[in-house]
Amino acid sequence: MPILHSYIVAYDSGFAPNPFNGFCTLATCKPDIRKHAALGDWIIGTGSNREGVRRGGFLVYAMRVQEALTFAEYWNDPRFARKKPNLQGSYRMACGDNIYHPDPAGGGWNQLNSYHSQNDGSPFQRHINRDTSVDRVLVSQDFVYFGSEGPEVPEALRDAGLVLAGRGRLKITDPAEIAAFEAWLNNLGVSGYQGRPFDMVAEARKRR
Repeated sequence: MPILHSYIVAYDSGFAPNPFNGFCTLATCKPDIRKHAALGDWIIGTGSNREGVRRGGFLVYAMRVQEALTFAEYWNDPRFARKKPNLQGSYRMACGDNIYHPDPAGGGWNQLNSYHSQNDGSPFQRHINRDTSVDRVLVSQDFVYFGSEGPEVPEALRDAGLVLAGRGRLKITDPAEIAAFEAWLNNLGVSGYQGRPFDMVAEARKRR
């Protein structure tokens, strides 16, 4: 039976998860979920309630895990070439999450200039250590991503424990609760990329 993993998307930038170019991918952050989520499981991320965001209880995204790749497989797969970041490009190009590939000489990992690098573009070892502690990238084309424009999770689902109140993850195994979530999601009648990441909206507001 599938499991539903729920967590709070603390920073909705389009980087983790990355919903662009036809795939929703979770390649960085959340090592616990990347380690344990099985094919067919649901991952849902709800909004942060921190000051300046106040999106607690709203759906950011939901993805049904369809593939699990190593970083090397992800890096070498031509389907995900456009997820390699270019910080001088568009917003979508800048927040690419395909940032790691093995370093044969040093035995570690090379990190592209990305949202997880130092401000000067150099590798950020703390992020490297955390991200690569689990050599697993989750991939889905069965997803919906709302970013900052998602619906509020219904009270009945919140009461059932679907929305996390703090750090970490919720693991829901009750088939009835998962079925209720799937029914609500299906009734929304949409799939794929639907709305902009919170940070993308905030950046656009600053330019006005």
